[in-house]
Amino acid sequence: MSAAPLSFADFYPRYLREHRKRGTRVLHFIGTTLFLAAAILALLWQRPGLLAVGIVAAYGCAWIGHFFVEHNRPATFQHPWFSLLGDFRLYFDLLRGRERF
Repeated sequence: MSAAPLSFADFYPRYLREHRKRGTRVLHFIGTTLFLAAAILALLWQRPGLLAVGIVAAYGCAWIGHFFVEHNRPATFQHPWFSLLGDFRLYFDLLRGRERF
């Protein structure tokens, strides 16, 4: 990803092209699930440090997918906010069956 997208609608199709392989999508899904679980537990147990654990788990899984499965650079490095939105949109689209693993 090189040129800055004008909007998330412009960015998301490019995001999906960077997440074509099943292994990358599975790792992103696992990472986002771990983050959401850590965030919920952080709130329930009042342990904000668990958020850091969730963030490390999410990015760790995602970056393993990019570097070792997809063989590309994560969009996070150039478009951190759009990338984060893309991660959550892909996650919920996978849950609803709108995207395939």
